[in-house]
Amino acid sequence: MLTLSFTPFPILESNRLLLRAVTVDDVNEVMELRGNPETMKFIPRPLVTSPEMALEHIAMISEKIENNIGINWAITIKGNPKLLGIIGHYRIQPENYRSEIGYMLLPEYQNQGITSEAINIVLDYGFNVLNFHSVEAVVDPENYVSCKVLEKNGFVKEAHFLENEYWDGKFWDSVVYSLLKRNFVKKNY
Repeated sequence: MLTLSFTPFPILESNRLLLRAVTVDDVNEVMELRGNPETMKFIPRPLVTSPEMALEHIAMISEKIENNIGINWAITIKGNPKLLGIIGHYRIQPENYRSEIGYMLLPEYQNQGITSEAINIVLDYGFNVLNFHSVEAVVDPENYVSCKVLEKNGFVKEAHFLENEYWDGKFWDSVVYSLLKRNFVKKNY
């Protein structure tokens, strides 16, 4: 079974991006990201509607890191500390050498290759530092953009669950994508 430790916090980077810890200084951007009905359209979770709720979300991220059960990074452009999005490994299953990856990006930074670049950095860390055997992503099947980003990064659709989650008065489908370590290709960003 894997033994995880996120101390010291791993800062990850590519030529363009720096992935750092999410901090209380990111409260406004977290509120903007998690409070935007458009960015939350495919995520069956409540909208963040206050700074207090954003701080609770940041505290939850920090708690998972402190307990070595999940890790999220703030996606930033090198030289600018502004949080553009959040990405991470959560629902880590150390006994199965597996995690679930999740990501969100502010709308004004979408369609610039930032998500794919961040995914590649986080996958490299997951496979080559944490020694995961596989990484999965669970998405709404109507989130075509996210499905394409996953496929672009080597993920393969493994399952489509019909109405497997109930949220806000309706049943949601889920699609599971997965990538095995042996099929991961590190890109030079």
